[in-house]
Amino acid sequence: MTKHISLLGATGSIGIQTLDIIKEHPEEFNLVAFSVGRNLDKAREILRDFKPSLVSVQEESDSRVLQQEFPKIQFTYGSRGLVEVATHSDTSVLVNAVLGSVGLESTLEAIKQQKTIALANKETLVTAGHLVMAAAEKYQTSILPVDSEHSALFQSMNGENRSEINKLILTASGGSFRDKTREELADVTIKDALNHPNWSMGAKITIDSATMMNKGLEVIEAHVLFDIPYDDIEVVLHRESIIHSMVEFQDTSIMAQLGTPDMRVPIQYALSYPNRLPRKNAKRLNLVEIGKLHFEEMNMKRFHALKLAYDAGRAGGTMTTVLNAANEAAVALFLEERISFLEIEELIERIMDEHQIVSKPDLETILHVDAETRKAIQNMVK
Repeated sequence: MTKHISLLGATGSIGIQTLDIIKEHPEEFNLVAFSVGRNLDKAREILRDFKPSLVSVQEESDSRVLQQEFPKIQFTYGSRGLVEVATHSDTSVLVNAVLGSVGLESTLEAIKQQKTIALANKETLVTAGHLVMAAAEKYQTSILPVDSEHSALFQSMNGENRSEINKLILTASGGSFRDKTREELADVTIKDALNHPNWSMGAKITIDSATMMNKGLEVIEAHVLFDIPYDDIEVVLHRESIIHSMVEFQDTSIMAQLGTPDMRVPIQYALSYPNRLPRKNAKRLNLVEIGKLHFEEMNMKRFHALKLAYDAGRAGGTMTTVLNAANEAAVALFLEERISFLEIEELIERIMDEHQIVSKPDLETILHVDAETRKAIQNMVK
């Protein structure tokens, strides 16, 4: 039976790879609705290839332009448009691949419509995980992780008793600067930071990988998704990105999911779950060819952003919202060359130190804290 899909963030790295999967399995998946930002050229290409029913863009003026070019397709725009795509009546699966907390409201609305959520947008769970998981339970819908690490954990837990889990082990490649000391990070450039050794990702995620904030956000996401205490979530440096994450059980057994660094694998698994589909032209893992795998302990002093994420997660409440919003704002400033690389985590730490935590925030409070945090980061730099 064909699954009808809504896709938020179609022109980003995850979005484009999701389209590859849909194109590879036209009998299994059908793209009904999608959203893009301002990349109209790519949007036109997707429109011609997939002929969806509904498309949302960022600006109203862009929606009018596309409407004239594609009169048989319905266009919408803005935050309302994201919700309309996410809740389209003809779809059963929402792939949330937008960057940042902008994906939160549309995810919550899709859950209310009992859509299956294939979640690549970790910020949604970091910002408001308690609301998302409570809604998923209330409306009896599934949240399937698309992140390679969380997909690996999910796959490693399949068929197992969750009460027998001892700890989760997230693997980290170390990002662009894994071999640099903190002193050497003072003068690194945007070009340096965007040169990831293993994965092909968007600019924001690649910077997060370089600071190790990406792994910190994943720790919080793992805590929310699998209800595992922070003391039982470990991060290890694994340069090859072959083992995508592991689960240790109380009998000392460790289950791991291995594969080549290819995001199409976890994307496809989330779409096809509980089944597996063939990957026709994908590179297969050859362990003999690789020969050795390496693991190192994470140095929290060296990767300070990871420590900040653990601190925010343990503090709970609105502190994780502050962590995420401050990071998004600071990374944007770095990409605009307005702050240095190390100032990203300095700004995040300053704003966390000043924040008064609200322990069980509602959506309105979360959105307010998010907006105020971004404003405060901008003011610090001014």
